[in-house]
Amino acid sequence: MTETRTLAETLLDLCRRRGWKVATAESCTGGTIVAALTDIAGSSDVVERGFVTYSNEAKTDLLGVPAALIAQHGAVSAEVAKAMAAGALSHAPVDLTVSVTGIAGPGGGSAEKPVGLVYFGAGRQGIVVRAERQIFSGDRDQVRALATKRALELLIELAT
Repeated sequence: MTETRTLAETLLDLCRRRGWKVATAESCTGGTIVAALTDIAGSSDVVERGFVTYSNEAKTDLLGVPAALIAQHGAVSAEVAKAMAAGALSHAPVDLTVSVTGIAGPGGGSAEKPVGLVYFGAGRQGIVVRAERQIFSGDRDQVRALATKRALELLIELAT
């Protein structure tokens, strides 16, 4: 069993015990977080929805992230990650959410925002959404896999 699957199972168990629902707001991971959860039979009692908001327009249209915030800080920023998580909490009947925005590569990086840079937003109803910055090594698949794993860890932290 993979570590990601174990994390997903742990999160589902924690949420079931509390009667909590989860939504994800994903950009660079393209839905892999919600897929890790829904790969497990019976996850529908916890997983409410997954927002795949790859474009800036999707972030604005589906999650209510202000276009001005994206213009000011860039889509790959702590501010946008927090706004994505807050948007998922306000646009879905859920208790927990995680958001991910980053540069999976192989291109698209810069000196200020290198390939492998990922920002996470994590939130729970009634708690201020927090952001986290990580830089992962590896190719596109590895960056996405590591971001998925870290997102599940953040959700578990919020659920405990």
